[in-house]
Amino acid sequence: MALSLSERLSRELSHLQASGLLISPRVLHTPSRAHVRIDGQDVINLASNNYLGFADHPALKEKAAAYLREWGAGAGAVRGIAGTLQIHEDFERQLAEFKHTGSALVLHSGFATNQGVLGALLQEGDLVVSDELNHASIIDGLRLTKATKKIFKHADIMDLERVLQENDTDGLKLVVTDGVFSMDGDIAPLDKIVEVARRYGAVTYVDDAHGSGVLGADGRGTVHHFGLEHADDVIQVGTLSKAWGGVGGYAAGHADLRELLINRARPFLFSTAQPPAVVGALSAALEVVRRDPSLMQRLWDNARYFKAGIESLGFDHLGSQTPITPVIFGEAPAAFEASRLLLERGIFATGIGFPTVPMGKARIRNIVTAEHTRDDLDKALEAYGTVGRDLGVV
Repeated sequence: MALSLSERLSRELSHLQASGLLISPRVLHTPSRAHVRIDGQDVINLASNNYLGFADHPALKEKAAAYLREWGAGAGAVRGIAGTLQIHEDFERQLAEFKHTGSALVLHSGFATNQGVLGALLQEGDLVVSDELNHASIIDGLRLTKATKKIFKHADIMDLERVLQENDTDGLKLVVTDGVFSMDGDIAPLDKIVEVARRYGAVTYVDDAHGSGVLGADGRGTVHHFGLEHADDVIQVGTLSKAWGGVGGYAAGHADLRELLINRARPFLFSTAQPPAVVGALSAALEVVRRDPSLMQRLWDNARYFKAGIESLGFDHLGSQTPITPVIFGEAPAAFEASRLLLERGIFATGIGFPTVPMGKARIRNIVTAEHTRDDLDKALEAYGTVGRDLGVV
């Protein structure tokens, strides 16, 4: 007799509950900022990806409202039929100029972008070599292709070269890596990756979800951090939902990349275009970051200060190099309990366990932003010290 839907749901939820891995997302009752309200409590927010404070920025809201009034609530169709508004193409030119690439195309999310771009590029007989810690959207995107898939050890250039030496193809060769790894906060050694990839005739594909708006001049990203702009053999993808404060994904690179994706990327072909208000907010984000360099300066000042404080308390943050600061608690129940205790002390920071991170490496991932004050960070560090001692972690 077939398993019923109720039985399947009950079994899976019970298993998650018993494993200490069942999550229930907190609900914010205010806009996403450095301070938010949860369950009637005003707390310091260390859980969002709102690096530059753009999610509730006045300039973004003003331009979003203007586009909403002028262009309407929605685009009305997929881009390839009747959904491409002039503002979509204007923003994509703005984005390509910002990224110093020959072209750019916007999709609906970073996840959809990886599925769309990898699916459009890779064919049977191609070879793709992927970092073992790449984001789930890369993993799922690669699963949908018929390319030969190989893994190299995380950020290990010697192992990347070994894999490329042992595998060859007459098709396209693609080396795929995150720019910034979202759970550990480390930066891919992109200069060395590109050097090795070129030696073996491979193209480099960089998911810069957590690098855009954070690294490089004006926040242009990891590619620019390593001085690799204007390179036609480097493809940049990422989100527009983290530092840029909105929602969406993008692909930027070779001048012909955009045209191929318009014709082959299934998430682009079969999804209604982004609403005008979103386009307006994203356009404003690029304008603001270029005219106000103090935002990135404050972001990095805050990141360095918080990391130094976490280190002095005796926590392990895995040597994070970016504003992502993981604090290791070991097993998932301990990380979830630490998150609960921090919230009691006015700090909103989310516990993360397996399968998002390896077993035994459960953590709280903190992201400081340009909006946080030194007083915010001091209060957070004080709370971490208390919770860490109470749980026997420090």
